[in-house]
Amino acid sequence: MTNSADLPVPDDRRARLRAADADRELVASILAAAMTNGSLSPSEFSERSEKAVMAKTFGDLDELVDDLPVAQLDVVLPSWPPAPDTGVGRTGVNPASGRRVTRQCVAVLSGADIGATAAVGDHLTATAVMGGVEIDLRSVEFTAAELTIRCFALMGGIDIIVPDDVTLEIDGVGIMGGFPRQREQVGRPGAPVVRVVGVALMGGVDAKPKPRDAK
Repeated sequence: MTNSADLPVPDDRRARLRAADADRELVASILAAAMTNGSLSPSEFSERSEKAVMAKTFGDLDELVDDLPVAQLDVVLPSWPPAPDTGVGRTGVNPASGRRVTRQCVAVLSGADIGATAAVGDHLTATAVMGGVEIDLRSVEFTAAELTIRCFALMGGIDIIVPDDVTLEIDGVGIMGGFPRQREQVGRPGAPVVRVVGVALMGGVDAKPKPRDAK
């Protein structure tokens, strides 16, 4: 449960700072909690969620939640607003292969996918708003021992395929939607760990293991 200390403090300079995927996901969680407790109607939630996906700055995100009773919502806010990521020391390119690490996959009224020769790091954000996202990790390059996929599906679907030798952990919430956990598995020692978390609202998130050669 949040408290008043977690609420945004007006700051013109902060309002101009660029937001990250984690910030947009956090606001989406606040909006989902607000709809669940009746503060937002489904149509209002849909409209604001679409704006959250496209938000560029902290100011854009603050406008979506500043009239909500954030302190009364059953949602955990990790130090909102979070400290901005300066990106120091991060090139976004894996030095081993030269591939650029993929950090997000967004589908708004459309489709998007990740697979083939992509490289993934320690986190990946997947957002489907009345669209579909497909993530196939069987041929990607893992650059970290653990990969967390943060999912947000609003009247859309996110399908994730992982190799059958990795550890798969699923911990998501389905609100009038599906976020099944029955396909969790323990992989071989030393293999990557893939964690699938997030929210599915009137949509679905599915993660399942398949053999690497079953394509």
